[in-house]
Amino acid sequence: MTSDKSFTFQISLSVLDHLGRNLYRSFATILGEAISNSWDANANNVWIYIDKEKNSFFIKDDGDGMTPDDFQNKFLKIGYSKRRKGENSSPIKDRPYIGRKGIGKLALLSCSDRIIVISKIKNGDYVGGLIDNSDLDQAITEDLIPSDYPLEQYDLGVFGKHTKNHEKGTIIYFENIKEGLRNSFVFLKKTVALYFRFSLLDPSFNIYLNDEKVTLDDLNDLAQKTQFLWNINNLDDPYIKEKVTELKEPEKAISMGGNVKGFIASVEKPRNLKITNTDERVGVDLFVNGRLRERNILRRIPTDRLVVSYLYGQLHVNDLDDEKDRFTSSREGIVANDQKFKSFLENLRGKLNEIFDDWDKWRLKNREEGDIENRRMSRKERSSIGLFNAVSEEYEIPKDLVSPENKKKVDGWVRDLREDATYNFTSYADCFISENLIRKHIQEKNILFTTEAEKELSTRKENEMRNKENGNISIEIRKAPNDSSYLSMGHLANLVDKKDAIKDSCLSRDAKEYKPIRDALMHTALLTNEAKQKLKTIYENIKGRVITLLSGG
Repeated sequence: MTSDKSFTFQISLSVLDHLGRNLYRSFATILGEAISNSWDANANNVWIYIDKEKNSFFIKDDGDGMTPDDFQNKFLKIGYSKRRKGENSSPIKDRPYIGRKGIGKLALLSCSDRIIVISKIKNGDYVGGLIDNSDLDQAITEDLIPSDYPLEQYDLGVFGKHTKNHEKGTIIYFENIKEGLRNSFVFLKKTVALYFRFSLLDPSFNIYLNDEKVTLDDLNDLAQKTQFLWNINNLDDPYIKEKVTELKEPEKAISMGGNVKGFIASVEKPRNLKITNTDERVGVDLFVNGRLRERNILRRIPTDRLVVSYLYGQLHVNDLDDEKDRFTSSREGIVANDQKFKSFLENLRGKLNEIFDDWDKWRLKNREEGDIENRRMSRKERSSIGLFNAVSEEYEIPKDLVSPENKKKVDGWVRDLREDATYNFTSYADCFISENLIRKHIQEKNILFTTEAEKELSTRKENEMRNKENGNISIEIRKAPNDSSYLSMGHLANLVDKKDAIKDSCLSRDAKEYKPIRDALMHTALLTNEAKQKLKTIYENIKGRVITLLSGG
């Protein structure tokens, strides 16, 4: 049986909650939706006015504005998108559209008790309405449909001076912010400077906070604490060119697959990434068409490497904005299993190890702690560098005691010693441990001295006595002195492993090769590369023989 009655969908207002009215948690995200709307409306300027005493704020732009039809059938039409006809950019300014689902406006309802939206086109009158969230909640409870919930009338006087000389555009008033405007003005300016980089696409787009233009100057403290920077695919960014000007190492170019541009930088200390007196931290963030789309993108690539706590940056991946919508409903992230996004993450993962290695190398070069988890060098080498850095700091000449030219010269001398010191410190430790272990073995086994060893012992004791008298020293120099402490590796080796050094491999044979380089090392000489390699080879033999000796072989 059929009926002539026509049936149509009816949508409850509760759909507003399901679509996202309660999904938006971040104040930056809410600002992002409002600023993105202004961008899509071809605005050149966006003004944000914060009134902390009244716990309210205004957002105003000089965009195209709305007619009554626009306000009803575009702004208030949940799901309306400018892209519905296949248009992805503004025909007026050729800007890529940010809006997509047509539900981002719900963010505006999520942060305050009441909002008033007014808008006008050039030479037109204001149109708009008031939305009271408590009334909207009641309407949802009563399961009303949109046609049963008309917007309330508004008082234009609420906007006061903000309508003066406002030729066209939109103004939104947010009354009684739910979380409260607890953050400082400096914090808010820095947040806007960090997370809204629309000016990279259109330099004529400006954002003002209480009539102060938000500029890169608001990031000066972050720039001044930046040590190293990796530029990905030659990003042209005034922040890099104009603000990050005192790097400890030259900016490094990184080539990365895909249509990606950006930078990753590191600061002196992890605390430098903390935003003024808050728990907020700057991270490596993902942007699409100038708008923040996901904060701290490195959390998608789990790692326990220390370096991550020093990194911040921006990765601009505009190709993520195509015919497919891959942004989450809360607009605060990307859908995790999206193939294009996964491909981007894989490319990024491949570059991070290069960045991690550079960071470790540059930190150590600049006499600071690196990444102990980085296996590009041995633990001995890393510890040796740490010792050099700690000691060399004590030879840092205060700026007020020397000219900049001489300070630079002396700092260069210290820096030039780093590589040799790293090797010499490690080699000295090798000598110290191996020779003292053999002395312990001689004591333990009560090994008798040969005539040759007794002669060497007598000569060394006489020299020490004479030197102590010349130096007016009466204290004991050697800890728990015993006769073997006066013998060097050559004589020690003859006592524990003497064979025919010409015919047989033995410790005494290694000791003869070891002596000239060991003596130079003990006199703090800088060794040639050939001598370093020779000493390394000999010491591997000595270490093996000492281990065999101590294990009873």
